[in-house]
Amino acid sequence: MNFPQAIIDLSALRHNLQRVRELVPRSRVMAVVKADGYGHGLKRIAQVLAEAHAFAVARLGEALVLRQAGYRGDIVLLEGIADKEELQLAAAYHLTLVVHEATQLDLLWQAPVNAPLSVWLKVDTGMHRLGFPPERVAEAVTSLRRCPAVAAVVGLMSHLANADQAEDSLTAIQLETFERITVPGLWRSMANSAAVIACPQAHFDWVRPGLMLYGVSPFAHCTGAAVGLKPVMTLKTRLIAIHHLHPGDSIGYGATWVCPEAMAVGVAAIGYGDGYPRHAAPGTPLLVNGRPVPLVGRVSMDMVTLDLRSQPEAKVGDPVIVWGAGLPVEEIACHAATIPYELLCQVTARVPRIRE
Repeated sequence: MNFPQAIIDLSALRHNLQRVRELVPRSRVMAVVKADGYGHGLKRIAQVLAEAHAFAVARLGEALVLRQAGYRGDIVLLEGIADKEELQLAAAYHLTLVVHEATQLDLLWQAPVNAPLSVWLKVDTGMHRLGFPPERVAEAVTSLRRCPAVAAVVGLMSHLANADQAEDSLTAIQLETFERITVPGLWRSMANSAAVIACPQAHFDWVRPGLMLYGVSPFAHCTGAAVGLKPVMTLKTRLIAIHHLHPGDSIGYGATWVCPEAMAVGVAAIGYGDGYPRHAAPGTPLLVNGRPVPLVGRVSMDMVTLDLRSQPEAKVGDPVIVWGAGLPVEEIACHAATIPYELLCQVTARVPRIRE
């Protein structure tokens, strides 16, 4: 069987969706499944998360994958549409648009009258990435409600910049700005994973959890398990070689790590060609037979080298956990000076996703 493998625990995914529901009992759930379900495999993830009230994706192609796989529920395009062709496809596949920019309003006014669409209006409350400024919201809603191509303006949406940072002042400013905008009859949505967990005043009518659905904490100070989540992806491989080296022997490209004593060094079949971060520092843990061992030397395209001094019984073929069950991806992200989102999303297509 090919290694490495990404084992996808669908029962953990169900658990995490239920955890969201426990935290937001009065809100609807828009499950964020963009970037191939955060690297987990969009189609299989969607099958389990179909109990959510809607899906959110970034781009049209992701929505079309869901429709072509048979999903008939509400799909929200978070980046909206970019041109007339995308608008026609969005209408044909009954997608819900997020309108965040004046040119998108213009496109809707140019659309055929027989292509009614539902839309959310994106409001910039302080992140300054996408959205209409608060003072232009009423004008934009009026324009959308008059537009023949728009069947309904369903809600106002904004996004928190610093919800993962406890008591950050910008979060309070953004919430206050959002709450001052009053348009009767519209849903409101603001909460991402961090706000679902730690900011109940941001829950409003709809929440948009992403990372937490996959069992990962959005906070730098804790793991998913600490907030009641279970990891969905376990990235695993095996030892393909073991070498007994001498003091002074160097390992890998650049000879950047030198054996301090006679020692066993294992080679595991995982590398940046599989999505393992090339910049992972020496000392980054992996689990061999369930016990942690440190990375040594540079990460190669297809292999990493491991210090096996604490694993004298290790042998070729033994299992290696890269992250997941028993080794939180949050911990690997810290060693690689990145975030868990990036690690999950960059697991490459050559790594098979295997459902459990």
